[in-house]
Amino acid sequence: MNQPDALPEVLSADLPDGVFLLDVREDDEWAAGHAPAAVHVRLGDLSARADELPRDRELYVICRSGTRSAYAAQALAGAGWKTVNVADGMTGWAVAGRPMISNTGAEPYVA
Repeated sequence: MNQPDALPEVLSADLPDGVFLLDVREDDEWAAGHAPAAVHVRLGDLSARADELPRDRELYVICRSGTRSAYAAQALAGAGWKTVNVADGMTGWAVAGRPMISNTGAEPYVA
């Protein structure tokens, strides 16, 4: 089936430097480990906090595995944002050896 409006996707390893990375995971997942420059807005809070997101650049949306971020990216795209789903999520991020930090002071991990 042809999907002309297919959501753009990228793998964590191919994510360009300096992008706006939106992490839509839950608070405990974020605290365990996240990308240093990511912005955290839980998926459930997205509609209430959408005005905090820039409209003048692409939003790269990430979650643990790519499912929630695809949903969030699709919803934001429908509301006028330019979005790209990080298809392999933070799991792929960790496998790719990309930097992570935690809020707990412990070794960061993907929860």
